[in-house]
Amino acid sequence: MTVLLDLKIPNTLDALVERLEMSLPGVSVEAWVFEDYSARASAEGRLLSHGVNARFRSAYKPLLHYFLEETEENALAVDIAVPDHPAASAARWRLEAYPLAGLLGEISLSFSQGSAALDYVLRIDGTIETVFAPNRPRLDALGQTQLAPCGWLRITDADGDVIEDGPLETEYEQVFAAAIACVADGAWPERPPFFQTLLIEASIPSVERPLDYGDEVVSTVEALHEDLYFSILELLKHRAGLGAADRTLQPGQIVPDIRQGSGPALLRISLREGLDDLTQPGPTDLEDADRPLEPEQIEQALAALGGEAFEFPSVEGRRVGGTIIDGLGASILISSGQHANETASVVGGLRAMRRLVAEDAGRIAFIPMDNPDGHALHHRLRATNPRHMLHAARYTALGDDLESRTVEPFFEKAARLDAIHRSGARLHINLHGYPSHEWTRPFSGYLPRGFELWSIPKGFFLILRHRPGLAAQADAFIRALAAKLAEDPLLVAFNETQLAVWQAHAGEMPFPVYDSIPCMVTEAPAQLVDFQLITEYPDETIYGEDFRLAHTTQMRTVLAAVALYRGLSSD
Repeated sequence: MTVLLDLKIPNTLDALVERLEMSLPGVSVEAWVFEDYSARASAEGRLLSHGVNARFRSAYKPLLHYFLEETEENALAVDIAVPDHPAASAARWRLEAYPLAGLLGEISLSFSQGSAALDYVLRIDGTIETVFAPNRPRLDALGQTQLAPCGWLRITDADGDVIEDGPLETEYEQVFAAAIACVADGAWPERPPFFQTLLIEASIPSVERPLDYGDEVVSTVEALHEDLYFSILELLKHRAGLGAADRTLQPGQIVPDIRQGSGPALLRISLREGLDDLTQPGPTDLEDADRPLEPEQIEQALAALGGEAFEFPSVEGRRVGGTIIDGLGASILISSGQHANETASVVGGLRAMRRLVAEDAGRIAFIPMDNPDGHALHHRLRATNPRHMLHAARYTALGDDLESRTVEPFFEKAARLDAIHRSGARLHINLHGYPSHEWTRPFSGYLPRGFELWSIPKGFFLILRHRPGLAAQADAFIRALAAKLAEDPLLVAFNETQLAVWQAHAGEMPFPVYDSIPCMVTEAPAQLVDFQLITEYPDETIYGEDFRLAHTTQMRTVLAAVALYRGLSSD
């Protein structure tokens, strides 16, 4: 192990209390920090005992926290004029207010363009309120200027005169900046991989607040994980002369392990030769699974299917197993787990295969876990932060997206290539998921760069990619599949709720919605099969009944898609 950085950063709230407790009588303090309500209220009480009136608010999603902490829930109508800052779009501010539409329920909510640079102006049943949104320009990992949430301190004296009013560099911001600087200054090799595992361990005072809508949770721990992971990946791509959207770079495994703490923030960055596996209790029954499967459970369920088994090694030496079930009719490949933090797809694929094998549904190649190295990392990180999306486990141990791997050695992708070659599959059903709650990158423009469409959930939806000349067949297939899936009232209700909140915060859906199922059809000349059906269920990271609906929907999609494709192929 090589330690690159080891820091302790004083707690911002503690430093503020120590600084302000001897203030002159009559002084009033407002501050915005990245801590939860209880910590902020405690600091207010400590200052009040010294005669200082203080109000500490959340610097992260301040408008949402205003509704959670400072208003009553008995309004009839809310209109929000969003800030008008040259460095941020109106769409960013509307999304930063998410999931207000879901929390307000039947209360009428509308957004309009305001004129203040950093203020939301609210009209609540005719009453005007102003909510300050502390932000400042800062350079991101690519050297681009972004408007980013920040700490803020505002002090007025007994006469109401402003003594201080400006940004306050919190420990949360310092942890991010120090980590990015450490990687930027690193003496990395000329060619990738640059390391085996880059481990970023941090303990920070934070906001960790589940909300009373869907699977939403406000978490600055999760936001820091996401921004560190993708910022470091973008930084290394930039050094290699690649664009931010590239998915082929193989830098090694980037692992932000961010945990909620108290007191000073701690940051330690080190280079490791991999990480130990950490297993968790899996569900007792595949059909009724309420949580992700363990690797051994996946292996056992795969072996029980029978067929012609095949396997290839992952980068870290784990097994990528699959099977080919022989039969009549057009061949199909079914896979799941390409992005290992999308866990419901694995259960849904295995449940569907049980039924297809029992029905003698034809020739099918099946790979239940495309990315076992990512799966192992997801299990490790989920032990500490079970509700977080944990995108560090999205890609392989090399740090690339296996679907984008175009040169040997192929490692995990070899299983998919071999399955297509040996089975002759013309349809690939590629089961995926995406975040079940809001995805943010607070210090890099707030919205996840390159993944803006995925920033908030929009229900279960389908993507169908086809080779040139097959557009008509693709359109007919996707419409018929959506109609079949819409026979489940639970899925329809789930989708309609999420689509309504999406529309309130993000605007119109950018692609068609058939029978309450958003569908995207695109031409893909370079793909290896005629059709690739990609499912997207918001399953990062859900449990219980939510998880059951997710993998049942994935199963139903596979079964319906196989039946429809067999019918089309036999015409």
